[in-house]
Amino acid sequence: MKLILNGNINVYYIQTLCMIFFPGEKFGSAEEDCENAPTLSLTLSEQTEGLTAAVQISVGEKTATSEKFYPFSEQYNRDKTAKLVCGAAVIAACGELMGYRPSWGMLTGVRPSKVATELLQQGLSKTRVKKILTSEYFVIPKKAALATDVALNEQKLIGNGAPKDCSVYVAIPFCPTRCSYCSFVSYTSTKLLSLIPEYLVHLAEDLDKTFSKIKELGLHVKTLYIGGGTPTILSADQLRFLLGKIASLTDVFSLEEYTLESGRPDTITAEKFAVAKEYGVTRICVNPQSLCDEVLHGIGRAHTAEDFLRAFEIARESGIPYINTDLIVGLPGDNFKSFSQTFDKILSLRPENITVHTFCVKKAAEILRQGSNVYSLRGGDAGKCVDYTQLKSQQEGYLPYYMYRQKNTVGNFENVGFSLEGAEGRYNIYMMEEVHSIFAVGAGAVSKMVDYRPENGGKPVIERLFYPKYPYEYLKDKSTEEKVVAMEDFYRRHHLV
Repeated sequence: MKLILNGNINVYYIQTLCMIFFPGEKFGSAEEDCENAPTLSLTLSEQTEGLTAAVQISVGEKTATSEKFYPFSEQYNRDKTAKLVCGAAVIAACGELMGYRPSWGMLTGVRPSKVATELLQQGLSKTRVKKILTSEYFVIPKKAALATDVALNEQKLIGNGAPKDCSVYVAIPFCPTRCSYCSFVSYTSTKLLSLIPEYLVHLAEDLDKTFSKIKELGLHVKTLYIGGGTPTILSADQLRFLLGKIASLTDVFSLEEYTLESGRPDTITAEKFAVAKEYGVTRICVNPQSLCDEVLHGIGRAHTAEDFLRAFEIARESGIPYINTDLIVGLPGDNFKSFSQTFDKILSLRPENITVHTFCVKKAAEILRQGSNVYSLRGGDAGKCVDYTQLKSQQEGYLPYYMYRQKNTVGNFENVGFSLEGAEGRYNIYMMEEVHSIFAVGAGAVSKMVDYRPENGGKPVIERLFYPKYPYEYLKDKSTEEKVVAMEDFYRRHHLV
């Protein structure tokens, strides 16, 4: 796609708006790269009273135009006014050309409830917030209501965070097979899986150093999340080694939440969950994605629906109090009938958390190399499926407490976490809302140090520390000492200790 932009315009923002209407589109840097591609021209001009955005979008012989004017006001600074007026013009022109109204309007970020949160923090009522989302951001009413409900539920859980709170993420980047849509750093070959014993030894050394610094700084670990990959690819003995190491470094039984990802049903055994329960794990994730065997086979999953039901029963009998199940709307080969049957079955099992994702394909996914046409503007049955999950979950006593969005999702829909009251997954909220630091250890892990205090003007100050992406690089890595020094430096520079 070709962009012709005139004026002081955020190029990335315009690209993300265009991707709502042209999912999977690439943006050429030269005219010849975009010879037959859609072309969008945008001019932003400033007058004494405000800003005007004029847009023309062309696809083949079809063209649409829009011009919007937004006055300057005390409510919004110039950058925010520019974003609003450009967004309104692009949405109007592209919407006319494509005959499509995006559910989330001009909201393109990872956190669609962020605007609702900011408005609620200004003291506005729930009704007023929903009205602003629909009138100024062009969000459709049911999505405005969802964003507002999620924002309210998140704020109840976050409360007044303390500067010395933190969470810890432990990466186990190995899986038994690779899903065709996956872009996570995870490894499946026999050669790479043979690295696990050495990986755990190196990981234990880095956990020692990280927890030592956390203790030295006087920080309080609220949640701990072991993710991947599929951590339950570890044997029971390997899992005991890892969880035992963690238990030797912090009081796991005082944690607010302790999660062990166990997403692949084909990696779950009663012995592994018994080890998890013994070492204080309070939340596990058993993820079917779908309960349609044809769909599972098509995306490269090695388990069946029956395997999931067996694994879920093991999880329930383990005594670990909170179970999450992940589902994906819009998977290739799925439709409303099969997905609604999946969701109804999951509801009948009464997991404490249900996380509903919208199918999203990243650039590194195998499914793209297979030549599959996976991008979809309207999303087929996906919108109907998403609506079904939100209506049915509410009827069954589940509340939406957590939400985020990704680029190039089918139909431009969202990912939502639902929970029975009191069983919300807190790590996800702390990580997404950036209310305290997340210290991460392992291959591909990224620590996110956060100073989230009112004196920052409502915006967190964030610095990140990156471990090498690949396990074989991580095994050679000697940077943990530097990272713990950087951790201390951040806390001292920001007068948090």
